[in-house]
Amino acid sequence: MATSTLTGQVQEGGQARERRMAQNLYSPRVRLGNWNEDIYLEEELMKDFLEKREKGQLLIQRNRRLKENLLRPMQLSISEDGYVHCGDKVMLVNSDYPETEAHLVLGGDLSLCMTPDEIQAHLSDELEVPCGLSAAQTKIPVGRNTFIILSEDRNAMGQVLRYGQNFCLAITGGFEGKMLYLSSDHRTLLKSSKRSWLQEVYLTDEVSYLNCWQAAFLDPQLRLEYEGYPIPANAKVIINHCHTNRGLAAHRHLFLSTYFGKEAEVAGPHPLSSGPSGKQDRRGSCLVSGENGAGDHLSLAELGMGRAEVRLGGA
Repeated sequence: MATSTLTGQVQEGGQARERRMAQNLYSPRVRLGNWNEDIYLEEELMKDFLEKREKGQLLIQRNRRLKENLLRPMQLSISEDGYVHCGDKVMLVNSDYPETEAHLVLGGDLSLCMTPDEIQAHLSDELEVPCGLSAAQTKIPVGRNTFIILSEDRNAMGQVLRYGQNFCLAITGGFEGKMLYLSSDHRTLLKSSKRSWLQEVYLTDEVSYLNCWQAAFLDPQLRLEYEGYPIPANAKVIINHCHTNRGLAAHRHLFLSTYFGKEAEVAGPHPLSSGPSGKQDRRGSCLVSGENGAGDHLSLAELGMGRAEVRLGGA
């Protein structure tokens, strides 16, 4: 009995010594686990971070550059004779109109804007092609909503734009050496607008017949009579795609969650019709130039809503 008691005391004493040794051995300065590998990993991560920061490849840096270009202030063109010309810098705006269910639509004046995909924009410094479009509640001319009217052959700069004449709408998005063209094509099972599944409208750098558009007189009863006449500023027109005979339209009731917030979908659903003009007013577009009756030519950006605008039609 005494022997067993002595043996137990010896064992307890040995365990106490081991605990004291462990406490002395594993002090706060002792490193446990794969500490050497962790240090090298942290050094590699820091080196990779500094290298990307030096090259401007961090997501925050790309995000800032993209916003600086797309939101860069732009100067719209000046109309000296009251007409719209090839080479003019304009905004495409869908005017607000009363709605019976205003809470279900995106109200206010909507301007056509380029809307790059957020994920693709973070992966590359270049604009994605094709690039999406949307209609946003903005009246300020910036890189993402300022378009340039070009002739079909891109050479007739300064020429007066006429009803029924083919023209192109190009945009730089605030980037230098980059030109994208407003385009559209027939709807297919694999290619259509995101929300309405109608004919898609997009921006591309390819020059083709899909870039061509026409401006038609708003009143269908007088449309043929006005073919070939110059398009005056502040006159409502219909912007129609030449290849598909579909009118450009902003769907205020179809919302898109874009890089810049909630915006409306833009598509080409409406064929050019010769019916009553009552329904055409919503889809009518307006080419507005900066001029006044006294002959003092103002910058279009100084005229509030009196800018050079091509107003999209709502669905």
